[in-house]
Amino acid sequence: MSEKEQYSCGCSDTNTTVKHRSVPVIGRIATDAGNIDVVSTKWSMCDHIGEIKVRLDIARMNYAIAPGVYAFGRPDSQSPVLVSANYKLSFDVLRRELEGLDVWILVIDTKGVNVWCAAGKGTFGTQELVERVKATQLDRIVSTRKLILPQLGAPGISAHTVKALCGFQVVYGPVQARDLKKFFDAGMKADPAMRRVYFGVMDRLTVSWLELAVALKAAVLGTVLLAVLIVLTSTIPALTVFKGEAWMLLILFWASVLSGTVLNAVLLPYLPGRAFSLKGGLLGAFIAVVIIYISKPHLALTTTVAYTLMSAGLSAFLALNFTGASTYTSLSGVKKEIRYSIPAIIAMVSAGALLEIVHIVRRLI
Repeated sequence: MSEKEQYSCGCSDTNTTVKHRSVPVIGRIATDAGNIDVVSTKWSMCDHIGEIKVRLDIARMNYAIAPGVYAFGRPDSQSPVLVSANYKLSFDVLRRELEGLDVWILVIDTKGVNVWCAAGKGTFGTQELVERVKATQLDRIVSTRKLILPQLGAPGISAHTVKALCGFQVVYGPVQARDLKKFFDAGMKADPAMRRVYFGVMDRLTVSWLELAVALKAAVLGTVLLAVLIVLTSTIPALTVFKGEAWMLLILFWASVLSGTVLNAVLLPYLPGRAFSLKGGLLGAFIAVVIIYISKPHLALTTTVAYTLMSAGLSAFLALNFTGASTYTSLSGVKKEIRYSIPAIIAMVSAGALLEIVHIVRRLI
């Protein structure tokens, strides 16, 4: 049961201790296994601020809640049990869709990583699920023996092993949390539409803001260095001939950042090639050529080629980061692309930088 946040994989170390955030508790329910916190389905201002922060890559790897069982509405021993990761945004998106339902949520320890990514990393896995069922004494809380798992968590779960080790049957719910009520109304059966993972332009844009936020940290430093270069070409007489090129380099730098993050995400299905780095590289090169042509800065052919190569390389590298944030790739596919694309990207940027250095030296001599 996921929403758009599930498409943003983190790189959290599974051995790292993650700080647990509070949840809005509005009551308690007594069970044979002890008192269970009843959590509100409403988001507070802090929840909205937390969502904005993690989408801007602020404390994203430290945004988790304590594992355990939580109640929504007034569930009893016959109420369904949903399973979620302890990444707080996953939990928040799920609980927002539970208004009017009486359910339990079993939160397992994924080290603050969302369901989809945790399933690939192994933290949303069979062992953790079985151990959490036993640790919470779930069999004393509910008489039903079914666990409703998010479909995106399936790669990490062995359903028959869970059944053998703790006696609970695994049922896979819909991909999107918003389909849960329809899922329950249909007798816990998901139709084909509920099983389909959609990754439309708005989903891709949602993820691209995170990729842009991550890129901005390095982009600020790059901008400072290029600003220094512009100042030098404006104040040192021998370098004033390169002032226009310095400004063009700054413009193309930011064009590459935006093309490798936002534009690549928007145009992803329409860009040629299967590799993300190839898509980003072609897009970066195209945008660089268009900007150079429109601005008509009278750049030398060597400089034009150099800037195009560097723009393509930067855009390709940023687009490569998108492999872990989409439904287009597998883990093996990501590893394969990294193995081949990184050397190519380094070669393009190095060749572009070398061409420009040679061009500068020749003009100064």
